Amino acid sequence: MKRSLIAALSIVSCAAAWAQMTPIGLWRTIDDDTKQEKSLVRIKESAGVFSGAIEKLLDPTVKPDAVCEKCSDERKDKPLIGLTILRNLRQNADDRAVWDGGDIVDPNNGKVYRSRLKPVEGGKKLEMRGYIGPFYRTQVWIRVE
Repeated sequence: MKRSLIAALSIVSCAAAWAQMTPIGLWRTIDDDTKQEKSLVRIKESAGVFSGAIEKLLDPTVKPDAVCEKCSDERKDKPLIGLTILRNLRQNADDRAVWDGGDIVDPNNGKVYRSRLKPVEGGKKLEMRGYIGPFYRTQVWIRVE
């Protein structure tokens, strides 16, 4: 009985740890230049494909009803709240700690970048990298839930 209980608790704790090492969840985005909080982004998974949408704006200089004026695709003039900024990411087959193959849009300039996500520090933080060719920039997002 005691062994069964220990085994069950081990399985539950391993499952909880694995869940934290995925990008699924709510993240506080931090601007890599100003170090200011910008938004809350919720990352979800459907059939192995990950996407993320802005759930709340934290930057007081951005109006709550702001739209993506500079977006050039189907997101043009769509409200920032609810806007899918991350899309088409999948877990990398060679490095299971990385999700890539998708893109991210920067609502400030409308540019779309290839993207890569990597949970770090036990899943408490997320390295979000956007890049074009050899050029990239990385933001570190903080897990909210």
